[in-house]
Amino acid sequence: MPTYVAFLRAINLGATRKFPQDAIRAAVESTGARDVETYINTGNVRLGSSRRSPAKVAADLEEAFAADRGFEVPTVVLTLPELAAIAADAEELADGHDRLGMQYVSLLKQAPTAAQVRDIEAVEVEGERLVVRGRGAHLLLDQRDSYHLARLSNDFVEKRLGVSTSRNVRVIRELASRWG
Repeated sequence: MPTYVAFLRAINLGATRKFPQDAIRAAVESTGARDVETYINTGNVRLGSSRRSPAKVAADLEEAFAADRGFEVPTVVLTLPELAAIAADAEELADGHDRLGMQYVSLLKQAPTAAQVRDIEAVEVEGERLVVRGRGAHLLLDQRDSYHLARLSNDFVEKRLGVSTSRNVRVIRELASRWG
């Protein structure tokens, strides 16, 4: 049974869109998934599924989440090798960025086209750099604590590359280590 990592978008934001970890686990298990585990309360889930397609796993999860919560929960599903590659890319990019203050990764529901990658990487913003590799859009910031002011944020990525959800690189590394 293949193992996947699902990243839920836009849950537990303030007083709305609440989705406790126990409820996430129960909803995931309702799809027939096994060995379900969550990590912190931002919507990171490891699961085993008989499905062979991450897109089909995502569709199953989104249907279960909507039924459980009453609102849509866009979900990005990666294979373990995809997660490992994104974590390795993050390390490599951090090592090559002289003034790294913070680093985030927007995890993409669909792989972008070469033209989309060229267009989004061509955007220049002082103190920010966006590099797309596979299904990860890596945001490298020169300053600490500047993500909420970033122009190349997940909103920017999502408008150009489709559904995505952002995680601090520390979370990506931890999940790759823990679940990889």
